[in-house]
Amino acid sequence: MAGKLYLCATPIGNLGDISLRCLEALKNADIIAAEDTRRTLGLLNHFEISKPLTSYHEHNKKEKGEYIISLLKDGKNVALVSDAGTVAISDPGEDLVSLCIENSIDTVPIPGPVAAINALIISGISTRRFAFEGFLSVNKRHRFEHLESLKNDTHTLIFYEAPHKLKTTLKDLYDVFGDRKIALVRELTKIHEEAIRTTLSDALLLYADAAPRGEFVIVIEGASEAAKPEENPLNALTVNEHVNRYISKGMMQKEAIKQVSLDRQVPKRDIYNEYHRV
Repeated sequence: MAGKLYLCATPIGNLGDISLRCLEALKNADIIAAEDTRRTLGLLNHFEISKPLTSYHEHNKKEKGEYIISLLKDGKNVALVSDAGTVAISDPGEDLVSLCIENSIDTVPIPGPVAAINALIISGISTRRFAFEGFLSVNKRHRFEHLESLKNDTHTLIFYEAPHKLKTTLKDLYDVFGDRKIALVRELTKIHEEAIRTTLSDALLLYADAAPRGEFVIVIEGASEAAKPEENPLNALTVNEHVNRYISKGMMQKEAIKQVSLDRQVPKRDIYNEYHRV
């Protein structure tokens, strides 16, 4: 009988946030797979838990994923933890979950801290409808394509960002979204926890000369309904007709597909696949 993969949410700062159920899962696991074994060892030592550890992170997820699946097939129970917070959100744990599903292995979520949700509820920005966008790409083109696809989204948007990239991200957000309400939440549950509720333009001024410190969650208000553009009449055409309309105006096929993706607020790859579908 196969073992189970326990997805254990660990504290994002304050160790008092760990749940009794998480502690039980860690104590009962045959092995613990951790993004950073040294960091996890500190957590385990604090709670006097002694278990074998193996690393599982972005750079070894293929080979370690296969190894962990083999353990599970042999009937071992595995606890998976990230550096902090809920595993499989913006980390390679999601790939291991997919592998388990492919191999008919049970996955068990152990609820706990999530930085995105905790930042949202203290942001002062609408919690009624929101979208978690994770980390923006470091590739400038991919970054702007991502932001352009969101500029008319009315959901509250949530991003993660490292301190050394914060200034660049704030500028990119301002350039694409214009000025909006924003909450910069850093060091959640730690001694220097702080929520700065301001606007994008004021945030840029705030960090013009100051170096950001700590890991940030950025919560930004969505586009207003009034700001959404009127429906493009070309969107009534089929995708092929829409692309060909731009080509007939002198655009190259690649440019036409890009423009159609912007018109329809649909990923460019989807337009490409539809246009080239036989």
